[in-house]
Amino acid sequence: MRIATWNVNSVRQRLDHLLGYLATVEPDVHCLQELKCVDAAFPTVEVEAAGYRCHVHGQKGFNGVAILSKREAIATSGLPGDPDDIQARYIEAVIPDGADAVRVASIYLPNGNPVGTEKYPYKLGFMDRLAARARDLLALEEVFVLAGDYNVIPEPADVADPENWRNDALFLPDTRERYRTLLNLGLTDPVRSITDDAGIYSFWDYQAGAWQRNKGIRIDHLLLSPHAADRLQDYAIDKDLRALDKPSDHVPVRIDLRAA
Repeated sequence: MRIATWNVNSVRQRLDHLLGYLATVEPDVHCLQELKCVDAAFPTVEVEAAGYRCHVHGQKGFNGVAILSKREAIATSGLPGDPDDIQARYIEAVIPDGADAVRVASIYLPNGNPVGTEKYPYKLGFMDRLAARARDLLALEEVFVLAGDYNVIPEPADVADPENWRNDALFLPDTRERYRTLLNLGLTDPVRSITDDAGIYSFWDYQAGAWQRNKGIRIDHLLLSPHAADRLQDYAIDKDLRALDKPSDHVPVRIDLRAA
């Protein structure tokens, strides 16, 4: 099973890029973030014509997550733990996989900037709720993948200029500690399970020639349960999409899981 994640940064603006990616890479499951549209405005007709079922948790103007699947799936929206949270940042789907099933979440974790406002405590609280959800899922001993834009730079090797990000919400010690909490629960970062190489990025800012100078950061992650990690074959980061005309500032990250 091929599972991809991509912060598309407006699904309607990047529709041609999305359809091209689905046609060439053919993920079985594709998680999207930052849709920037309500459910009714999602390009369902075009995506279904490409062979995918759409599970959408949208929001007007910003946020929004989706899971596209080649197979029928059962989806639920919203991260448990805060009934007052109305931001569309989390959706889960259970997808058949032969005699088994794989649970996949698409996550758009809060940015948290500017630090010193209510946005950073919201980010940390969201990460605490995500850890609680991971604990619940681990207790079920399922194959699951928590995929998305985490807005977390895990380590200095994941950023071209660590000093420039030292005071940013994406790289603060409390942010990175909560990411490590997820790993310490038993989840696996597939990139770091395969390589320790620096210079592996999934985001390049639109400003200051970041793409041309390769001044990137790695903030898009797929975290695997132990049962999913046992099936990991490989990962890929599809950097070529960043060179397209009017691209998202993120590129897709994907993994391949061997058959059960």
